[in-house]
Amino acid sequence: MRIVVSGAAGFIGSHLCDRLLADGHAVDALDNFLTGRWRNIAHLAGDPRFRFRELDITQPFGLEGPVDGVVNMASPASPKDYLEYPIETLEVGSLGTRQMLELARAYQARFLLAYTSECYGDPAVHPQVETYWGNVNPVGPRSCYDESKRFAEALTMAYHRKHGLRTNIARIFNTYGPRMKLDDGRVVPAFLDQALRGESITVFGDGSQTRSFCYVSDLVDGLYLLMVSEERYPVNLGNPCELTILQFAEVIRRLTGSHSEIVFAALPEDDPRQRRPDISKAAVVLGWAPRVGLEEGLRQTITYFQA
Repeated sequence: MRIVVSGAAGFIGSHLCDRLLADGHAVDALDNFLTGRWRNIAHLAGDPRFRFRELDITQPFGLEGPVDGVVNMASPASPKDYLEYPIETLEVGSLGTRQMLELARAYQARFLLAYTSECYGDPAVHPQVETYWGNVNPVGPRSCYDESKRFAEALTMAYHRKHGLRTNIARIFNTYGPRMKLDDGRVVPAFLDQALRGESITVFGDGSQTRSFCYVSDLVDGLYLLMVSEERYPVNLGNPCELTILQFAEVIRRLTGSHSEIVFAALPEDDPRQRRPDISKAAVVLGWAPRVGLEEGLRQTITYFQA
């Protein structure tokens, strides 16, 4: 297939490009480098099946030739980035998603919205299941991210119902691995950066809030299986192995051999207290489950950051 991927120079987007090419597909990669980086896809530049265009998907654009699949991953993804670019985040989730849907519609291509578990907000249901509607503050500082993703899901389903577009929706939970940016503010690179430099590891709140971390290769496997499936409603993709943030900080210290002190800071507004996916649907519909253990994945990520 020929597959168009927006957000291709981002952390997960670049790994998805790798997977698609490895499986024999051609990839048209799009990114405006607001938060993506050329270094994530530079190794693909010599592949004749890989074509890159620097562009903003909120602006009109066209492509020549047939398109079989469209994957929309474009968006600032870390709190640091979307708080710095709140309007751009809202625009790419709304205008950008519609542009990508129209591209898929023009070619009658399949469409995958690869977005986020943040549509659940600070959940009152735990673990989070796809039928849960979420608990999102629509005017809080995180709303630019949360609401843009919720709107993108609604828009995707509207195109499916009105135009018969073949759509899939992924709700991605915390994912980590090589090509993350050390300074993007997310917990895995933040803790690793501090531990590797011997600086204090900053835990927000009392560290009792929980997260579940999925290694990027597992996540990309799930995205691929979802893209070729017949499931039209959202599917959770993540690792249900849940840790408190304080426990995670201790794991990071042990694996890096760091003697960094753990210090505490105020919890950011609307920061979710719990985050753990129920992946029963992914197991039944896709036959998918994560395979990479936390320590194995972290060791590979640590090696990348050390290099």
